[in-house]
Amino acid sequence: MRSLRQSGKGTPVLFLTARDAISDRVKGLDSGANDYLVKPFSFEELTARLRAMTRGRFGMVSNVITVADLSLDTAAHTVKQGDREITLSAKEYALLEYLMRNAGTVLSRERIEDHIWNADYEGGTNVVDVYISYLRKKIDGGHENKLIHTVRGSGYVLREGT
Repeated sequence: MRSLRQSGKGTPVLFLTARDAISDRVKGLDSGANDYLVKPFSFEELTARLRAMTRGRFGMVSNVITVADLSLDTAAHTVKQGDREITLSAKEYALLEYLMRNAGTVLSRERIEDHIWNADYEGGTNVVDVYISYLRKKIDGGHENKLIHTVRGSGYVLREGT
């Protein structure tokens, strides 16, 4: 739960559980859940809670994905690292957004190719490696703590730390 919240994903979460102790409820809500419902429950109450969670998200959804000091605004299509705005091509932006939405998850070259280049690309080249290199120069260049990491034999991951 904490890693979901730390990744910047605003997915609403409702714990549905048989654990009814106050300490369990507090722990669940403090871990990042939006709501906590104990079994047994009525279907009407569940649907009402889901409607309330959805209602609360409209108008308050953040368009900004943040990993370390790197922020990507999906509404404005801008990227900032600290106070510095970074200019990216359309493919670089799409690749960075995909990495940031999946921060902490190792993404294979094939998965990246399918998501970013889909029908525009036939595979068999190093296009992913080239674009990762472009992003590293713009994002990791000159910084001690690198964000884009190669996982040998598996792919790439965007995360804090060396």
